Amino acid sequence: MFGKFKLFIGELRQEFKRINWPGRKETVKMSVTVIVISMLVAAFLGALDFLFVSIIEKLIA
Repeated sequence: MFGKFKLFIGELRQEFKRINWPGRKETVKMSVTVIVISMLVAAFLGALDFLFVSIIEKLIA
């Protein structure tokens, strides 16, 4: 059991060496992209919510 775990850890280390980690510039760029898209989606959904609430209030009143 312990031998399999040790083998797993050794293979895990080898795989981590193969990973092409992004640099700081690329990480910042992608993070800003995610934040901007999230804000746009939130604004779109907020506008739809406002529109639907207005329509429902006019139908009820």
